[in-house]
Amino acid sequence: MLGPMTELDPEDQKIITLARSIRARNGVAEGAAVRDETGRTYVAGAVVLPSLSLTAVQTAVAMAKASGAGGLEAAAVVTEAGEPNPVDLAVVRELGGSGTPLLMAGPDGVLRSRVEA
Repeated sequence: MLGPMTELDPEDQKIITLARSIRARNGVAEGAAVRDETGRTYVAGAVVLPSLSLTAVQTAVAMAKASGAGGLEAAAVVTEAGEPNPVDLAVVRELGGSGTPLLMAGPDGVLRSRVEA
């Protein structure tokens, strides 16, 4: 586990901030952002429809892949959950490779943990 956001790389702080913003703006339980291998970012909230349910991380990864991303450098999720969702870890690992970090922050934007997918 890492300390406060001030100890993070500025690019990691950026994706946490983006994830927090989308969560607040859309009024969803989770917000996520991913950074691809070229530095582009993709931001999404959770999707809950009768025929489709995606976590925020799944949605952000899908957006990255649909936009042509070949890999991920990092992912962030802002959530009240205390543990990483295994589905989120799996999808980050699939596009980013083993060891890609998933940064978990609380609704206040403070980093709670950094987990390798």
